[in-house]
Amino acid sequence: MSRQIVTSSDIDKAGIASDRESQASFVSDLKALLKLPVLIANAVPVFAGFWLAVYFTESTFAAHFDTFSLTIFGSTLVMAGALAINNWYDVDIDTVMDRTKSRPTVTGNISLRTVFWIGMSASILGIMMLAFTTLEAVIYALIGWFTYVVLYTMWSKRRYTLNTVIGSISGAITPLIGWGALDSVSHIVPIVLALIIFIWQMPHTFAIAIQKYDEYKAANVAMLPVVHGMEITKRQMVVYIACLLPLPLYLSSLGTAFVVIATLLNVGYLGLAISGLFSTDTRKWADNMFMVSVNYLMIIFVAAIIVTAPWFG
Repeated sequence: MSRQIVTSSDIDKAGIASDRESQASFVSDLKALLKLPVLIANAVPVFAGFWLAVYFTESTFAAHFDTFSLTIFGSTLVMAGALAINNWYDVDIDTVMDRTKSRPTVTGNISLRTVFWIGMSASILGIMMLAFTTLEAVIYALIGWFTYVVLYTMWSKRRYTLNTVIGSISGAITPLIGWGALDSVSHIVPIVLALIIFIWQMPHTFAIAIQKYDEYKAANVAMLPVVHGMEITKRQMVVYIACLLPLPLYLSSLGTAFVVIATLLNVGYLGLAISGLFSTDTRKWADNMFMVSVNYLMIIFVAAIIVTAPWFG
C-alpha cells in the first residue's frame, strides 16, 4: 500500500488556492451587496448628465475632468451606500425571496452591522466628494439618497403600491447630479431626461413585480400586481409608456437623429406593452418587457452621448 507524502509546497499551494477562493467569494458578496448591475445602470445617466452639461456650456470634457472624477466617484459611492443600507434593512424580505437569498446579508457572509457601516461610510464619503463640485449636486444626491433609503425602503415599500413611484424619484435624480456638478439645472434637457427615467421606472419595476409575483406575495411586499392584480398592472404599464411618447420632442436640441431613435423606441415599447393586454402568457410577456426596458434606457442615454460627441456628424 502506497503512502501519499504531503510536502510543504502542497500545503502552500492549498493555502494560496484557499485565499483566492476567499477573495473571489468576498468580491462576489460585495457585488451582490452593492447590486452592481443597478449601480452601473445609475452611473450611466450621471455620466450623460455631466457630458451634456459640457456640451451645452460649450466647454470641453478635458477641462473639467477633475470635476467629472469627483462627480462620478462621489455619486457612485452615495448610490452604493444607499443600496447597502437597503440590503441591511430588507434582510427579512430577502430571506423569503428566492432571487435575493444569496445576498451576503442573508447568508451571513457579511454581518448586518458591517453592512450598515459600509452603507453609511460610502454615503458620507460620496457626499464629501460631491461637496468639491457644487452645492446643487450635493442637494440632488441627498434627495436621491433620502428618497431611496427612508421614503422608499423604510416607509413605503412594505405598505403602499405607490412605493414604485416614490422609489422612481431617486433614479430620476441621477442626470441632475451629473449636470448640476457643472452647471445649474435650469436647462430643459436634464429635466426631460430625469422625467424619462422617472416614468420609465414604473413599467420596468412592474415587469419585475410580475416576474417575481409569487416571491413578492410570499414576502408581503405591496407591489401593484400583488395588491391589485395583473390586469390593472398591465393597463398602468401602457399608460406610463404612452406618457413617454412626447418627451423626445422636447429634446430636439440633441438633433434629429436622437429624436427619431427615441421616438422609434417609444413606439416599439408601447406596442409591446399593448400586446400584453391580449397575452395569455403573462409571465413570458413580462420577461420580454423587462429585457426591452433594460435596453431602452441604456440606448436612450448612450444615444444622447453619441449624438453630442465632437466627432458625430
